[in-house]
Amino acid sequence: MARQRPLAPNYVRETPKRAGGGRNRGPLVEKAHAAIKQGSKSFHAASRLFSRTTRERVWLLYAWCRRCDDIADGQVMGGELGDQSDIADRVKSIRVLTRRALDGQPTGDPAFDAFGLVASECGLTMEDAEAVIAGFELDAQDWRPRDERDLMRYCWHVAGAVGVMMAKVMGVPRGDEDTLAEDTLDRAADLGFAFQLANIARDIAEDDAADRCYLPVEWLVEEDIEPGQHMKPHHRQEMADIAERLVSLMELHAAASRIGAARLPFRSRWAILTAARIYTAIGHEVRQRGTEAWDHRVYTSKLQKIGHALAAFFEALWHRPPALAELPRWTRRNLAEHVATA
Repeated sequence: MARQRPLAPNYVRETPKRAGGGRNRGPLVEKAHAAIKQGSKSFHAASRLFSRTTRERVWLLYAWCRRCDDIADGQVMGGELGDQSDIADRVKSIRVLTRRALDGQPTGDPAFDAFGLVASECGLTMEDAEAVIAGFELDAQDWRPRDERDLMRYCWHVAGAVGVMMAKVMGVPRGDEDTLAEDTLDRAADLGFAFQLANIARDIAEDDAADRCYLPVEWLVEEDIEPGQHMKPHHRQEMADIAERLVSLMELHAAASRIGAARLPFRSRWAILTAARIYTAIGHEVRQRGTEAWDHRVYTSKLQKIGHALAAFFEALWHRPPALAELPRWTRRNLAEHVATA
C-alpha cells in the first residue's frame, strides 16, 4: 500500500528577507516618480532639485506616504474621499503592510515595497512610520482638535513626522546624543508643520464637505461660530480671521525650518527652500483673498514654481537664515510628550 503524503511538508521554506520585498530598485523608483508627479505637482517640482540619490529616495518615501493616505481615505491619488465606514480596518492594513515591508518581505504593493527599500538605505524604523500612521488613526476616530496644541499634534503626525523622515533620507543622523542633529530634525518637523498649516487653511471648505474639521474648537468658540456652521456665508469674516491665525503659525514654523535647511548640502538646501516657498505662498494667497479664500482652490502655477525655485537658489547661495527672537512654542518633542500623556 502506497504511503500517503502529508498535507504539508515537515519543513516550511521562509521567504528570504530582501529590501523592497525582492523588487528591483529601478522599477520601484519609476513607480514612485509617477506617484509624486501625479500626486503633488508642487513637491515634485522641488524634488527635482535634489541630487539623484536623494531625489530617488525622496520619491520612494513619498510613494508610501501617498499610498497610506489614499488607503486611509479611500482615495485615488488624493482625489475625492471615499467611503469612511471601514477606515479603522484600513489603518490596520497600513500598519501590517508597513511592518512587512520593514521586515524585508514582499507586500504586493509597490509603494510599501518602496518604503522597505528606502528604510533599509536610510535607517528608517517602525517608530518613524508609527508617528505618521497615528495621524490616520485620529481620522479613523473622527477626532477633532480642541485647542491649538491638539491642532499641532495632528500636524505633527500627518506632516511633521514626514519632515523628520525626509531629513533622515537627506542624511541627517537620528540625533540621540548629537544635539545639533536633534535640533535639525526639530527644524525638519517645523517645515512639515508649516506645510500642513497652509494645507488646512486652503482646504477648510473641502474638509467641511467631507465632514472633517481641523480647526480648534476653542478658536471657533472665540469667533462665536455655531458648531458645524463655520462655512456658512455669514461667518466668512470670522473664517478669514481664523485663516490668518493659521498662516501666522505657518510663517513662524517656516522661518524656524530655514535654520535646519541651512545645515543641509547645497542641492538639498535648494530643494527644501523651494518647497518652503511654494507651500507658504499658498498660505499667503489664502490670507490675501480674505473672505473669498474658499471660492476657488488656491494653487501655484508652473511659472510661479519656477520663480520660487529661482528665489530659493539665491537664498541657498546666501546661506544665512534669518535670526529668530524665539523658536516656535510647539516642537516634535513636546507634542510627542502630549501624545504619550493623552
